[in-house]
Amino acid sequence: MLGSLILTLAFAAAPMPAPLPVATAMPAVGATPTSTRGLILPPAPAMSPLVRIPENALPSGDLVGTSGPFVGLSAGDAIAMALARNTDLGVAQSNRRIAGWQIVAAQGAYDLRLMIAPSLGYEKMPSLSPFQSGPGGGPAQQTTAGLNGQAEGLTSSGGHFGISTSAQRIDNNNTINGYEPYYQTALSLMYTQPLARGAGIDDARRQLQLARINSDLSSDAALLQASNTLTNVLDAYYDLISAWKNVAIQEEALLQVRAQSESNARLVKAGAAAAVDVIESDTQVNTFQDNVYSAIQNVGTLQNRLKGLILNDPSDPIWTANLVPVNAVLDAPAEPNLDDLVVAALRVRPEVGRLREQMRGADVNLRYALEQTKPQVDLNLSLGENGFAGQPTNPVSNPFLASSNAQVAAINQLIARVNANAPPGQAPLQPLVIPLGGVPAYTTGGLGQAYASMFAGRYPQLQISATIAFPLRNRTAEGNYRAALEQRTQLTIQEVALIGRIQTEARNALQTYRSARSRAIAAAAARQAAEQVAASELRKFKAGGSTTFLVLQRQIDLANQRGRELQAQTDVAKALVELDRVSGVLLTRNGVDASKVGTAPLGVTPSLLR
Repeated sequence: MLGSLILTLAFAAAPMPAPLPVATAMPAVGATPTSTRGLILPPAPAMSPLVRIPENALPSGDLVGTSGPFVGLSAGDAIAMALARNTDLGVAQSNRRIAGWQIVAAQGAYDLRLMIAPSLGYEKMPSLSPFQSGPGGGPAQQTTAGLNGQAEGLTSSGGHFGISTSAQRIDNNNTINGYEPYYQTALSLMYTQPLARGAGIDDARRQLQLARINSDLSSDAALLQASNTLTNVLDAYYDLISAWKNVAIQEEALLQVRAQSESNARLVKAGAAAAVDVIESDTQVNTFQDNVYSAIQNVGTLQNRLKGLILNDPSDPIWTANLVPVNAVLDAPAEPNLDDLVVAALRVRPEVGRLREQMRGADVNLRYALEQTKPQVDLNLSLGENGFAGQPTNPVSNPFLASSNAQVAAINQLIARVNANAPPGQAPLQPLVIPLGGVPAYTTGGLGQAYASMFAGRYPQLQISATIAFPLRNRTAEGNYRAALEQRTQLTIQEVALIGRIQTEARNALQTYRSARSRAIAAAAARQAAEQVAASELRKFKAGGSTTFLVLQRQIDLANQRGRELQAQTDVAKALVELDRVSGVLLTRNGVDASKVGTAPLGVTPSLLR
């Protein structure tokens, strides 16, 4: 922002340059020659400077947006903050919770489903015949009040069961009714068990298994995201260490060159050196000064990168702090064995676990698709009990029984005469009797009696049946099965590719670590030699046996060798991180509790390190 402001002010203060000449115009004074020794070059016009910047007005060396104090940050704190606050990890953790609720949703297929249906009905029917009429031949009317209840569910073997019950009270004034009112109850049990299609696996079991597999997949995805985040955090952390150390190297080189420049100025003033020596040293001062500002810029960039990984709140005060890594010195371990590295990776890498879960899901889909190619053979069992009770009507009030009663009375009169005139010793004839309560006692009563009759098993029902169905070709099931088989084959191919990629990564990681260690050893030796040479050259210069050019050259070489050693050490540290990532032990190596990854609200950092 400060640089853009300087550019804006420079453009505002500078006069507008003259228009550039067209391509065919002759170049101005100071343009490049058009040819040299037979080489034809295009003319390049002389142009004014792009930006006019005041000399001897260096900008501030502070980092932009870091007005706060220097804050020490250990690698453990950086890891904890990143794994708790990183927004991508928060989303991954949320996906794990969603997967857990999806398991609950899939288990809901086995929940017992209840249904209660109260009902009330009224009907008034015209008198169409003597069998369908009310008192006095008027219209018949009926009032029905009832309650139906049902419970159904699934079993783990693919069966379907149901229990239903009902109770009704019916008031009907039809003159031929034997009961008014009367009650009807029913209780039935139903069970259907597939014997072919759906016996091994059905859609409910498939969905539950896939939900559990998806939960494992989301956990693997969270671990993979955590591993990648941890890798990025450690790389940024070690890069920031290197950047701060590089600032110190460049500042020390700048101070040395400036001291040499001041020494040359004193020699020139005393007439013991040429003025060009001061110019030469001042030129190198400007070069190292530029290096210092470039190093500070790199620190700012890496600080922002690290802060973006460990912070999730834009108002966090750490954004304005100067982060200074305070990690302990790492000890470079011995180079691991390649085969051990690959075996460990294939055992614990999140990518391997994710592919394993995908293969489990493909196996479930394949079994389900194969199950759909079978015919449908279901065994159905139904068992029911019915109950009945009511208040019997008086048979005398029944118009169809009235004439019968008169006939019975006439017959009984004849029987009485016959018995009166019968010879002695002959058994008398028994009169006909139509009892007013001529119904079983267990049918007389209210709703309770109807239930008692039902539970007594007086009106049972039993039915056993089978359902057999199959298409003539079943191309849908066959096509789905072949597609599922092909998807399983694809995962086998991906497994081979993943193993190959892990082997390649292991080889590259080992080679990188080996090369980094070698370069670190060589760079340390070269830095020590450069220090000795620079010190010797400076002593020779003071004794009059060397030149400013050689002293500056040795100082440049020393700064370069220090930077080379610093880069080599950084590469070793990052190579160790890559070895841990490739072998899949990065999280456990840093003591991370994966269950707390991405769980911190804004501004809160839980303890993630065991």
